[in-house]
This record gives sequence, structure tokens and C-alpha cells, in this order.
Amino acid sequence: MKSKPRIGVVGGGIGGLTTAIAMLRRGYDVSVYEQAAELREVGAGLQISPNGVRVLCSLGLEKELMEVSFEPEGKEIRLWNTGDTWKLFDLGVESKERYGYPYVTVHRNDLHQLLIRAVEAAAPGAIHLNHRFTHVERNDDRVTLAFDGQPSATFDVAIGADGVHSKMREQLFGAGPAKFTGIVAWRGVIPMESLPKELQKPVGVNWVGPGGHVIHYPIRRGELMNFTSVVERRDWKIESWSTPGTNQEYHDDYPGWHPEVQAYIEKIPQPFKWALIARPPMQNWVNNRVALLGDACHPTLPFLAQGAVMAIEDACILGRAFEEFDTIGEALARYEATRVPRATRAVNGATANTERFHNPALADPANAQAYVDQEWAPEKVVDRYEWLFRYDPTSVPLVDRAEATA
Repeated sequence: MKSKPRIGVVGGGIGGLTTAIAMLRRGYDVSVYEQAAELREVGAGLQISPNGVRVLCSLGLEKELMEVSFEPEGKEIRLWNTGDTWKLFDLGVESKERYGYPYVTVHRNDLHQLLIRAVEAAAPGAIHLNHRFTHVERNDDRVTLAFDGQPSATFDVAIGADGVHSKMREQLFGAGPAKFTGIVAWRGVIPMESLPKELQKPVGVNWVGPGGHVIHYPIRRGELMNFTSVVERRDWKIESWSTPGTNQEYHDDYPGWHPEVQAYIEKIPQPFKWALIARPPMQNWVNNRVALLGDACHPTLPFLAQGAVMAIEDACILGRAFEEFDTIGEALARYEATRVPRATRAVNGATANTERFHNPALADPANAQAYVDQEWAPEKVVDRYEWLFRYDPTSVPLVDRAEATA
């Protein structure tokens, strides 16, 4: 663009901060507005596959990312009651050879903090805390963001990266349908030194069983074990990551599961639980000079490990669109057309894994072998993951709507 528009970003999470960095690296004036009084990410571990790592490296964050993350050697499938193990795929050196970038696991807060530092280094004071977004006003050439108890701010463009409960989405497109999945998730972080050696596995493990599954992998250079699981139950419908549970309640949700699973649960200092709510991916993300990004427009179930990565990809494509096209309207249209099909496929892929991970056939070890052989056959693994990992957000063509639907 001949003149660089001023950009206001609502939401200081991973998607909003990556967007800010992508724009700041290109010389744009960016301000980020976060409702929290301090930038402190809650949560636990994230898996950043090579497609996401590629973006972070392109933004000059490779050194910082690798200093706080862990490179698992591979991924395994294990059967809930017997512990039978099948290799899903290799990672480590093979990931770099195959995709050009590693597959890493990282504590959400570690990634969040390095993004904060990058924004502040590029534009001191660009992050504005204690700004609870209330509404947006637009005319032909300006967007004004209003906040509770704070002065409003006017920009050429606004990006709504305010998460799954997006106020921006609600204002522009309505709240949209949301449905309880009948699934409750648990999470916890375990100090690695508290685990016996046989549980300090340098791989990502996915235990599958009837009505639930369990995932664990090292984070923070291997100093912590991230432990996350889900179980089908309908008595808890609170969608909050910060509701504490008890270790006994956690055990009670996994009767008959392998002793290793129980041992991990016992070692969690404080488990948390939350209900999983499904929302269909939106097909329109742009309204005039405002665009949505990340969970605000394509919230996903956590069964494909791509939620954060999709937001990181969004940020990369958005930055490229502003660099490559002459008008704000064209840039936002290209961003939307390029991202909607891919994000939709990722959301649908995660939903499909619900039945795959929880299938009743896994109840009987005799049937489980045949089921795993069928569902995790090499060609099916390739079909589910290669299109994700090989995607290069830094160079894919930025298509228009007609090209995207052709």
C-alpha cells in the first residue's frame, strides 16, 4: 500500500500478538488492546507443528522459541487399558528433514511471554492493558474502538483477535450457534523431576479408549510434563480453563485406565477442568474495515493440535495481504478467501478425531488392534497430517473468493 494504515488489534493472546509482530515487522503502526490488567496467559502446553514454527521463524523468533520449547522424538498411540503402543509418526530430526522445520511443544505462557517481548521490543508501549473492548464504530475510512472506562481509539483497520468468546464477532456477525459436546476436558502440568524415569517419555503420547482419551508430552525444555485429557460426561458445562478440580475426581473419570495414566494424574499438583463447546467455523470473517482472527472466527476442539497454529498462520497471511495488495478492502478480502477453506478443514478434522479417539471398538483389546490398524494406517496418517505440516503460510498464493471456491 502507498500509505501504511494504522491497525488496532483487540486481544493480547497468541493470535493478536503474532498479528502485531507480523505487522510491526512490515513497518505498520500497531496498537494491541487487552482486557486483562496484566499479560499472564493461563493454560498448559501447546503443540506447534512445522507449519506454525515456520511462521515464528520467519518473524525472527526462532532462537527465543527453541530456548523455551521441547522437540519430541515422535508421537505414539497407546491403548487405554493394556498400554499397547503403536507409532504414529517420527519427529525430531525427521521433522526438519521432511518439512524444513521442527515440531515443538511449548508451555502456553512461555510462547505468550516471548511474543510480548517481541512486540515491546519493536514498538514500546504498543500493548495497552486493562482495556475491555465494548463496541466498534465504523465509517467509510475509519474504525473506532470503544473500551469500558478508557478513551476510545481510532484506526484505519481493526482486527478482532479476542478469542472464543469474541465480543467483536458478536457485534459484527452475531454470537452464532454453540453446542455442548458432552465432553469435559482436564489439564495439568507435572514437574518432570517428580515423575519416575519410566514416565519421563521424550515423545507425545495419545492414549485412546472408549469415551475418552489422554495426551501427554514434555514442555519447557523437558522440565515439565503437560498432561491433558477428555472424557465424555454431561454433568459439567462451564467453559472455563481456570476451574480447579481434584485429583480424586480426575481419577474417577478414568476407571480401568492403565496404571501409568493413573500415576500421571496422581502427580498433577492442581488439575483443572472445563467443558468443550463446539462452534461451526465461520465462512465470513471480514465486515468493512474489521477482520476476525484465530478463535474469534474458527474455534476448534483440541483434537488436531492446530488451534494456536491456525491463529499463527492467520497472522502471517494477514501481514502478507497488507504488504502485497493496494487497498485495505482487497487485503482483507484476500486474507479471508485464503484462510477460510484451510481453517474450516482443520476445525472439521479436529471434530472427526472425537469419534476416532473415543470409539467403542477400543473397549476390547481384541477389537482394538484391528481398529488401530485401520484408523492409524500409514496412508490415513499421511492424509490427516501432511496437508497441515507441509503448508507454507509465508509463500502460498493469496487467492480471491472465486479462486478459493473453484
